[in-house]
Amino acid sequence: MAFKEYKGLNLSQVADEVLAEWEKNRSFEKSISLRKNASKFIFYEGPPSANGMPGIHHVMARSIKDIFCRYKTLKGFQVDRKAGWDTHGLPIELSVEKDLGITKEDIGTKISVEDYNKACKKSCNEIYGCMERFNKKNGVLGRHEQSLCYL
Repeated sequence: MAFKEYKGLNLSQVADEVLAEWEKNRSFEKSISLRKNASKFIFYEGPPSANGMPGIHHVMARSIKDIFCRYKTLKGFQVDRKAGWDTHGLPIELSVEKDLGITKEDIGTKISVEDYNKACKKSCNEIYGCMERFNKKNGVLGRHEQSLCYL
């Protein structure tokens, strides 16, 4: 197999090309299906809270977790990574209240409960979408599913 030679290395372009190749070849899915009879390696990942945009701490934590899963995959284990999301709770509510310029006491008077819930769900989905793009761009393999953003 010949490897592409990179002159004038553009790492962002290389990363995009690698990710496109992984998607085209369905590399993650194949890492599961080709090992259907192999021993399983179970990795429980605590769900991140969708209450803020990704930062360097997410890069570090996701990368370290992904290294263990990739290592076990290379050792022949079936590693079906599946992460959930904690997309509810006080941090979302406080963020939405700040964005809307309201307090808890304003819910039901200045803003309906339904509109408040819609704003919270919208905030969750925006952050979730950003985190998904972030995971993909950083080459974090796995099935990341939104769970609990139903207010």
